[in-house]
Amino acid sequence: MDAELLAENPMAALKLKAPERVEEEVDPEAVPDPAQAAALLSAVGRQGDRGRHLEAFFGCLYYAGARPGELVDIRLQDFDLPRRGWGLVRLQESRARSGSSWTDSGEAHDRRGLKHRTRKTVRHVPIPPELVAKLRWHVTLYGAHTDGRIFRTARGGMVQESGYGEVWANTRQEAPSPSEQESKLAKRPYDLRHATVSTWLSSGVEPQLVAQRAGHSVGVLFRVYAKFLKGGDEAANAKISARLNQHRATPARHMSPASTQ
Repeated sequence: MDAELLAENPMAALKLKAPERVEEEVDPEAVPDPAQAAALLSAVGRQGDRGRHLEAFFGCLYYAGARPGELVDIRLQDFDLPRRGWGLVRLQESRARSGSSWTDSGEAHDRRGLKHRTRKTVRHVPIPPELVAKLRWHVTLYGAHTDGRIFRTARGGMVQESGYGEVWANTRQEAPSPSEQESKLAKRPYDLRHATVSTWLSSGVEPQLVAQRAGHSVGVLFRVYAKFLKGGDEAANAKISARLNQHRATPARHMSPASTQ
C-alpha cells in the first residue's frame, strides 16, 4: 500500500529571503523646515547636561540625514572635521537595540550593516559647516571614549533610545509654538532625517545623489518622499520653459539650395 510518503525533504531546496520592510510615505506635516529644525536643535542644548551632550547627535540626524542606529556607536575617526568648509561622515554600520538574549555577541545592541546594504558598505555623506562646528565643539568639550565613540551616557555606555527620546520630548515642548506642539511636527527624532532628505530634494539636488547620501534606492526615495518630489513641479516647469524659450529665440537654420541638391 502506498503510504504517500515523500522521498526527500522538499524544504531543503527552498531559498527564503526576508521581505524588505517598506517605509511609508513621509507626511509633510511632520517634517520641520530649516528654521524650525534650527530652533529645535538649539533647544536641545538647553535640556541640561544630557541635552548638551546630545545636541551634536541630533545635529547628525538633521544635517547628515543619519539614522539613530547609525550614530550610537559612531567613532571620532569616522568624521573629517576641517576648521573651515564642509566635512564628511562615513556611516558603515547600524547598532539596533535587540537585547542581549537576541544577539550573537551577547551585547544589547546588534551589529548590522547599513539598512538594505551589504555588510561592508560605507556611506559617505558630506556634512555642512554648521554640523562640523557642532561636532568640533562636542569633541572639545567631551572628548571621545577610549574606544573612539563620541556619543555616550554619563557612565560611558551606549546612548539609548529611551534617553535621547526623553530629551527630544522635552525639547519639542519648548521650541515650537503651542499650535505646533499639538501637531505632528517633529514628534520623533527620526523626523529630523526626513527633514534633511526633503531639504536636499527641494534644493534641487539630483534624486540619484540624494538617494545615495540617504542610503536609499532611487525607487524607495521616490515612494517615501513622493509628496516632496511633487512639490518641485513648478521649478521643473520653469526650467523646461526657459529651455524652450531659448530654442525659440535662436533663429532657425535654413538649408541652402545647394545642400538640397
